[in-house]
Amino acid sequence: MGRSVSVGVIGAGVAGLCAARELKSEGHRVVVFEKGDRIGGTWVYDPRVESDPLSLDSARDIVHGSLYRALRTNLPRQLMGFLDYPFSKRQNGDSRTFPGHEEVLWFLTKFAHDFGLVGLVRFNTEIVRVGRVGERNGEWLVESMTRGSDSVSEVFEAVVVCTGNFVEPHIPALVGIEKWPRYQIHSHNYRVPEQFRGQIVVLIGFGASAFDISRDIATEAIEVHITARSLDVKVGKLENYNNIWQHMMIDHVCEDGRVAFQDGSSVCADTIFYCTGFKYHYPFLETNGIVTVDENRVGPLYSHVFPPSLAPGLSFIGIPVKGLPFNTIELQSKWIAHVLSGKVFLPKEEEMMASTNDFYRHMQDLGLPKRSTHFLTPYQTGYQNWLCAQIGLPPLENWRYRMYEESIKNIKEIRDGYKDQWDDTYWQGIIKTGSRSASE
Repeated sequence: MGRSVSVGVIGAGVAGLCAARELKSEGHRVVVFEKGDRIGGTWVYDPRVESDPLSLDSARDIVHGSLYRALRTNLPRQLMGFLDYPFSKRQNGDSRTFPGHEEVLWFLTKFAHDFGLVGLVRFNTEIVRVGRVGERNGEWLVESMTRGSDSVSEVFEAVVVCTGNFVEPHIPALVGIEKWPRYQIHSHNYRVPEQFRGQIVVLIGFGASAFDISRDIATEAIEVHITARSLDVKVGKLENYNNIWQHMMIDHVCEDGRVAFQDGSSVCADTIFYCTGFKYHYPFLETNGIVTVDENRVGPLYSHVFPPSLAPGLSFIGIPVKGLPFNTIELQSKWIAHVLSGKVFLPKEEEMMASTNDFYRHMQDLGLPKRSTHFLTPYQTGYQNWLCAQIGLPPLENWRYRMYEESIKNIKEIRDGYKDQWDDTYWQGIIKTGSRSASE
């Protein structure tokens, strides 16, 4: 066993629970701070929505959850478990390969109980401030406030930020939107389709949430018009739907409620619905400008986890997107736990900073915007296998990447019903006979 340190983990969702397990297994002393009254993070369904449907009002009461009632996983359950703790089907549970959010929460709750994590969590406790004690990286002040009590300050040797990235919506600018008179909403505040009954809805987005929510809304709305910046958009009415159309991006909106698209068409809409993603947001974190969020780049971060000048005392889990989230979170958690115990050593600060800057320059050379800094696609295989190497694990199995690509392909090619047409028998054969690693 390596050295043991006191660690404050912020958040009891997937990342926080996984971090707690790995830190605990390495002998660290762990406290998990959770704003809600139960574990699960983004997988806890909350029927409440914020008073501002766009979540722009800084004085609003923030609702952490972004789940809608009909949400099912976009990845099969084989990719939603941990390496040594699979997301298996249970008797009398949701046995679908792409289960609903209730089943994911059940899985996470069982995970927390099986590894004795619930007792580490302080529920109904919000983080007010996190900052260094003086200029030392070895001590971090965590100020928290439990519901109904005064704030409390504690010192930890390390802090792991696991707050997720589905709380602060990103709202793109639209020409003329200041005078557009009708309803606007971000997916963060969507729960049920009934509120759009009889409406014409323009939905912005081309990702998994746009795919699912557009179909959900179409059960109630008269028309749903999907618009996106993607060059892969096939303009026209969707097959198998009488009330869903796809368009090029919005060109401008008008005072009379009309929404004009770049393909030359237009509709008079009741609602503009933003499925446009989220912004990383850490209002409690004070680093004197060392860690910033610039165009959705959290940085500088060495390998998406450690700020070089603050490592290993401060780290982040779960920032990367567009990849295998549970596996990435688990490997990052193991890496942090091993680093804090002294079993794995980080490079010198200068080397971590140089590596991070090289990555940023490579992105710039490829013409990639800052906002895509934490997109794992298309290099997630190399990233995850690099993490495996840091902690002495073999590379992840090739079937995981094949299954992930097939899932994403179904979304991109708009294959409605793919979740219920998934051939589990075929994939069981692939898993059984597939090669060990993605490099083989």
